[in-house]
Amino acid sequence: MATMNFGGMDETVVTRDEFPLAKALEVLKNETVAILGYGVQGPGQGLNMRDNGVNVIVGQRDGSKSWQKAIDDGWVPGKTLFSLEEAAQKATIIIYLLSDAGQKMYWDTLKPYLTAGKTLCFAHGFAITYKDQTNVIPPKDIDVVLVAPKGSGLSVRRNFQAGSGINSSFAVFQDATGKARDKVLAIGVTVGSGFLFPTTFEKEVYSDLTGERGILMGALAGVMEAQYNELRQQGSTPSEAFNETVEELTQSLIRLVGENGMDWMYANCSTTAQRGALDWKDKFRDATAPVFADLYESVKNGTEARITLEANSKPDYREKLQVELDAIKNSEMWQAGSQVRKLRPENWKKE
Repeated sequence: MATMNFGGMDETVVTRDEFPLAKALEVLKNETVAILGYGVQGPGQGLNMRDNGVNVIVGQRDGSKSWQKAIDDGWVPGKTLFSLEEAAQKATIIIYLLSDAGQKMYWDTLKPYLTAGKTLCFAHGFAITYKDQTNVIPPKDIDVVLVAPKGSGLSVRRNFQAGSGINSSFAVFQDATGKARDKVLAIGVTVGSGFLFPTTFEKEVYSDLTGERGILMGALAGVMEAQYNELRQQGSTPSEAFNETVEELTQSLIRLVGENGMDWMYANCSTTAQRGALDWKDKFRDATAPVFADLYESVKNGTEARITLEANSKPDYREKLQVELDAIKNSEMWQAGSQVRKLRPENWKKE
């Protein structure tokens, strides 16, 4: 365990120096790990574990698009690719990666395979934290743990292939065997985590839902739309408005933030940009603070969970979702983005 200081607060994290891959593989050497669900997180976590030498299999519904994707990724039906039920039966460690609504709907089917001594691993604290809505209550004689990569499944895989990792939180909800902590850390290392920081199921889901609805996705999209629309109303062309709103952020500034922090990005911008950003930063913070307070309360009191489960459980959910996604895709701002991306140097036609 490494103790790090974050703005004056000490926090204990687990690095690869303290829990190297060799140790993780020793912990998992007699385990069969089943990835249940091959949608968003399944491919990244499963492929990384396989590449790291873990005995891993995949459980997925036969005939689905994800079943075919698993085959395309090299999983072999009857050898490393099975139905959800058969994979759960064969596994000693089950990584439960169905959607939150899917976990609720499949729970009664999964329970008979959660026999004494097995490990049930989540990538999200949702099902356990909101058990009053999901009815996900594990038996007392299994380990229940969490490894939550702080990024999309695509990023989990890409970062691993690039030789880096993606940070993950981890938690132990139930330790029936006395070995849950070593197992969760081993899972975290083999799925490609850069380092692991401790949390609880409850804290993970509260922070995760707030982050997704806030700065990571919802707030980011909303603020971009507001600035783009204002620039267009004031006479900027679509290309100019998009470049000043999105392209410069994603292709330049956010990379500087990721490299060395916000202060470093500020220090490497013009003095005019520095002054304006510093003057307006607090105004945006104060204007949005009440929205974030409302958002967190909605997450904490279960409203967001209820909305998610109700929406995602409807038979026409995917069709309605596609309509909403198409509205974003077909908006002027993101149509402008499609054209701007084509003009990036890496997309120029080779002479």
